[in-house]
Amino acid sequence: MILFWPAPLDFFRDIVELAHRYDFVIAHDLAYSEVSYDGYRAPSIFQVEGAREVAIEFHSLSKTFNMTGWRIGFAVGNEKLVEALGRMKTNIDSGIFNAIQWAGTEALSHVDEVLRTILPIYTRRRNVVVNAFRSLGFDLPFPQASFYIWIPVPEGYTALGFAGYLLDQAGVVVTPGIGFGRYGEGYVRISITTADDQLGQAMERIQDTLRGGQT
Repeated sequence: MILFWPAPLDFFRDIVELAHRYDFVIAHDLAYSEVSYDGYRAPSIFQVEGAREVAIEFHSLSKTFNMTGWRIGFAVGNEKLVEALGRMKTNIDSGIFNAIQWAGTEALSHVDEVLRTILPIYTRRRNVVVNAFRSLGFDLPFPQASFYIWIPVPEGYTALGFAGYLLDQAGVVVTPGIGFGRYGEGYVRISITTADDQLGQAMERIQDTLRGGQT
């Protein structure tokens, strides 16, 4: 069983070594860096020696601060890479609306307060989803980070087939993993950004459907 789990520092050490050996750039998406649970903190690639010479790391305010659609974030890392990104950006757009930049500044100034509010909510919702599927016999760990749960599909189903089954029989929309590439086959993804009552209702519908033996 493949587990969708945060990349450990050893993974970053290996890829940094490869980047130095074969002269390529690492673009690390760390958008979910602050959305983590049970004391876990997602590592930055820059914790690895030598990463500053070959890597650039991207962050987004969309996830931590619920600013999805505002399209604001930042990049850090190798000076030449950041400078090249800046030159490219000046030829693509003309900057972010000032009010969004001010909102981003305010958000980053209160990150600890925001995390104290949102992390208990996501933790509670994560537990609702994982416990619901565990009660159905699914071998499902508690994710350490992000606000998605990856569910292995039952035997005999594809990701698309199981997503369609849950939509037709339970009236619940989940995302087939194949949409994220071939390694997503065999899984569906559930978001825990939905309100508690709706998420709870969705889990009850799924439990009732799967316990009914219709699969």
